[in-house]
Amino acid sequence: MLSGDEIWRRQLVALADPAASVQPNGVDLSLDAVWAFSANGALGRADRVLAPREELSFDTDGWIDLPVGTYGIRYAEAVEVPADCGGLCFPRSSLLRMGLYIPTAVWDAGYRGRGEGLLVVNNPHGVRLQHRARIVQLVLFCLTGPTSTTYSGRYQDENRAQDPERSGS
Repeated sequence: MLSGDEIWRRQLVALADPAASVQPNGVDLSLDAVWAFSANGALGRADRVLAPREELSFDTDGWIDLPVGTYGIRYAEAVEVPADCGGLCFPRSSLLRMGLYIPTAVWDAGYRGRGEGLLVVNNPHGVRLQHRARIVQLVLFCLTGPTSTTYSGRYQDENRAQDPERSGS
């Protein structure tokens, strides 16, 4: 597994605040956008239709209040997973202690972009989150060697047009 220092040294994640975001076993990613799902999606053997969604707004102080429910989220930081690594995200323990969780998928070798995830608010009183609050820890692990087939799916370079300035580059 790559240490947080190694992820930062190799500039695999564009961190706005490395002092706060670099952890012993990975790096924290922060909240950039939140969406409510507005209809169903569909997944077949060959076709996929993502559920339509509506972006929710942060207030003028950068906060958003979310009632119990399931939301789409985007992380603020651009990530570049090397060909010899894979990644997993885990919710920060503060979220779990508040009755929230973020289930995530594997981050494949070769993926580049500002990833998206799912936020589930189970706390019956909801939650209040601030824009750019650190919500997950990305952990990168070394494969047995570089893969001959890196990620080249439809989400390659997702959300790059909205990239905040890459710090440390």
